[in-house]
Parts: sequence; C-alpha cells; structure tokens
Amino acid sequence: MRATTLSIFATAAALAATPALAQEATTTAPAQDAAPAAPSAGATAQTSATVSDAEVDQFATAVVAVDKINKDTTVAADAKQTQMASAVTASGLTPERFNSIATAMNADSALQAKVGAAIQAKAPAPATAAPAPAPAQ
Repeated sequence: MRATTLSIFATAAALAATPALAQEATTTAPAQDAAPAAPSAGATAQTSATVSDAEVDQFATAVVAVDKINKDTTVAADAKQTQMASAVTASGLTPERFNSIATAMNADSALQAKVGAAIQAKAPAPATAAPAPAPAQ
C-alpha cells in the first residue's frame, strides 16, 4: 500500500508541476495573453483554505484515476492526456480546479496531509503475490 501511495503522490506532484494539463487537453480553452503572477503566500493559504472536503474527495478520486491511466502502457501518450483530463472531469472537478488544488498542496502541509489520507483511502490495495508452492520432496 505504501508504494502505491508514494506512486500516487508522485503523480500528483507531477501534475502539480505541470498545470498546463487543462490547456493541453481541451481545444476550446481560450489562450491566455500573459502568464498569471505567482500567488503570494497569503493567496496560497487562502486558496488551500477554500478547498472543501468534497473537493479533497474529488481530487483524490481524480488522482487515483489519473495514476491508473498514467501507468497503462497500452495507451499512447497523446491519448493519455485526453483520458486524464476526462478522469479529472468525471471526478467532478474542472481541470483548472484540479491544478489549483495540486498547486495549493505544494504550499500547505495540512492540505497535503488531508489529500494524502483521502488518496490512501481510495487507492486500490496492491495485488498480493500468491504464495510459492512448497518444494517437492
């Protein structure tokens, strides 16, 4: 379970580091003229404070789904982006909100812990290996 959780956190961290997921996955998103300014510490705290319990649950659901898609070696890389965006939307979050929560997690350890617990609760249990057969005598 621990390895699965760490892998999911790695996926969440990677998604937080690439907030362009939403813009790459949707073709109807309007282009922005300028990159938004980095939020101040107060703005980040305000953003993370406004993440509801329902959004934490939705975010965790999305992270688990995105991690599964990301690990699927049968899906082409370009198709993965579309599927990941669809998984985020199916969780009840917009890709933009998903990215803002992921970014807020980087600056808020309490939010990080809350999301981590939610992900751990939703993550599938790792497959257990079948016991080795007894040696023939």
